[in-house]
Amino acid sequence: MSRWLIITGLVLIVVGIALHFAPWLFNWFGRLPGDIRIESSRTRFYFPIVSMIIVSLILSLLVNFFRR
Repeated sequence: MSRWLIITGLVLIVVGIALHFAPWLFNWFGRLPGDIRIESSRTRFYFPIVSMIIVSLILSLLVNFFRR
């Protein structure tokens, strides 16, 4: 359990550094075809369904890879 927490923390640090120094690397995230974005003059609604499906698939693959 502690090993997973350390790995998760390191991954979050790397992603945070990448977002700080190279934000253009993640411009595609949240703008994929299938992400729902509704904007009007008074409200905004954003539901990144396809982006979250991709994140879920990647995390599932990583967890299954490290379990074996």
